[in-house]
Amino acid sequence: MLQLSSLTKGFGDRILFEKVTWRLAAGDRVGLCGPNGSGKTTLLRMLAGLDEPDTGAITTPTGLTVGYLPQDGLHHTGRSLIDEVSTAFQPLLDIQRTMVELEDQLADEQRSRDEHEAILERYSELQHQFRDRDGYTIDLKIAGVLNGLGFGNDELEKPTDTFSGGWQMRIALAKLILRQPHVLLLDEPTNHLDLEARNWLEDFLADYPHALILVSHDRYFLDRVVTRIAEVGLRTLTPYVGTYSEYLVERDARAAVLREQKKRQDEEIARIRQFVDRFRYQATKAAQVQSRVKMLAKITPIEVPLERKRVHFSFPDCPRSGRIAIELRGIRKAYGSTVVFDGVDVHVARGDRIALAGPNGAGKSTLMRLLSGVEAPDEGTRIEGHNLVAHYFAQDEATRLDPDLTVYDTLGASSSTEMLPSIRNILGGFLFSGDDVHKPVRVLSGGERTRLAVARMLLRPSNTLLLDEPTNHLDIDSTNVLLDALADFGGTLVFVSHDRYFVERIATAVIEIGHGDAVRYPGTYEEYHWSKTQRATHRPDAGRRAAPARGAATRRTRTAPPAPRGSASASRDDRRRRAQSERHLKREQAAREKRISDLEQRIGDRERKIREIEEAMAAPGFYDDRQAAQPVVNRHESLMWEVGDLMSQWEALQQIDGADADGE
Repeated sequence: MLQLSSLTKGFGDRILFEKVTWRLAAGDRVGLCGPNGSGKTTLLRMLAGLDEPDTGAITTPTGLTVGYLPQDGLHHTGRSLIDEVSTAFQPLLDIQRTMVELEDQLADEQRSRDEHEAILERYSELQHQFRDRDGYTIDLKIAGVLNGLGFGNDELEKPTDTFSGGWQMRIALAKLILRQPHVLLLDEPTNHLDLEARNWLEDFLADYPHALILVSHDRYFLDRVVTRIAEVGLRTLTPYVGTYSEYLVERDARAAVLREQKKRQDEEIARIRQFVDRFRYQATKAAQVQSRVKMLAKITPIEVPLERKRVHFSFPDCPRSGRIAIELRGIRKAYGSTVVFDGVDVHVARGDRIALAGPNGAGKSTLMRLLSGVEAPDEGTRIEGHNLVAHYFAQDEATRLDPDLTVYDTLGASSSTEMLPSIRNILGGFLFSGDDVHKPVRVLSGGERTRLAVARMLLRPSNTLLLDEPTNHLDIDSTNVLLDALADFGGTLVFVSHDRYFVERIATAVIEIGHGDAVRYPGTYEEYHWSKTQRATHRPDAGRRAAPARGAATRRTRTAPPAPRGSASASRDDRRRRAQSERHLKREQAAREKRISDLEQRIGDRERKIREIEEAMAAPGFYDDRQAAQPVVNRHESLMWEVGDLMSQWEALQQIDGADADGE
């Protein structure tokens, strides 16, 4: 279908691709992976015909259609939403328009019999074409795609230029997937999608009838969609078969083999050079020396990908908060005639890890601002718990950086003394290395500023983090650094993220925002999604009960009721529901057991650190220098508090398991 032959592409003295040969077959679903700046977007642009290779060729069969979605920069104007998206079917619309014109001609009684028959024959041909190409389902297809991407039916007639940048990209994506080109090229298609729209797009692309190549930093999305990986790096494309998770395993295995081969090659080269240097000036060894020099010239050095360093560090010490971190009581918030929250209570306890879910525009960012105190409610109260030290990471956090500071100084100005040695490691984890750390913030790109803002957040002491889309513009490696840090964070966390893998790894509860209400679901995002699906499928009345009561004086942040339990009836539907409920309970039990195991591991880790510190504190002369001893004592106290808090969480989960066992 599509063939790269000896393709070379570079910018200045930097070569991105060198004599690359690669093939895309019909039906392939390929994920492009590689570090930022390796050439993924450049490759997509060449495949789309927007850039030309320096040498080599991209060969495509006659009639092949290619569709490309860039990361950003698209804007639509001059049409309504429905008219703009309908242009994806322009050839069919042209046929439909011609058919209407022919219908008018058929109604003309002045035409002769021969003319009438010729028009009728032409009309019949076009009608067959229109029907064979599913022309009569255009409206249905458009409605399905627009609804899946989050557009409401009341927005169909809105002018496209009234939509923001993120929604402009959704319009472009809708047009592209409705066209169904033979090769679909998507560069970060999920950047502007909420979780529900991502779930819909995953299902759509998994069933896409043609080939697609996509770049994404959402590993869950890649696992669901792609069946092959093409790794961009070392000036070539390296193919892998399987999902992204399978690629990671295979990539690390190949890298280990390459490193071993490189080691043996380096040893052999060193041995040969040692022989040459030793006998270079001995006439009796001249032939052997020349032979080995030729051997050296024929050796092709093995290139090994840079080893990805995993950055590990501990959050700076901070006193723990009280049992209640933040409370919102009877909150009402409106913008003009739009009511976002009406009589809502939100309770955030110490140790909570809550993900906020809901479509774009439902009020997730508004709730984050209310929790942080950045914005005041119209009615109701915000209550801070004892000893609260909160850090709020806003969506526009990157714009708040001082443009005159360097990258290093930005972190240095925000960190405590004991965290200063960690700055270089953290910057490396977020792709700032070498001279990059001395760049002023004003010359950084939007993505670089976001990475720097996230790194700065990790250095600030806090016991409660409120994070609004911290993973935007982070690549997978940087997201993993943030994930590891948050998994080790002993405080309270409330966050918004459209990265499904990130949400699955971190959240232990979900608050769904929408219709002026906030409904709390215990458990992981997968369990929340399953619960919603079951209600929609089996209990339509439950969905109405969960929706906010219009005109209610007050509403609470409710815990959603458990998924419907099956009865003992012999009906097939009831047996299926019961089996589904039992599977749900098993998933809940497995999630609790995993959480208990994680807590036990974290408790053991901290207890080991406590023992190490206590051994140091017991050493003779430890307290002679009080200034040097105090940070160690403070760290010991902080770890003791963390162990106590983790033990409380462990005991609570054990009690749940005990209650479940008693009820069986």
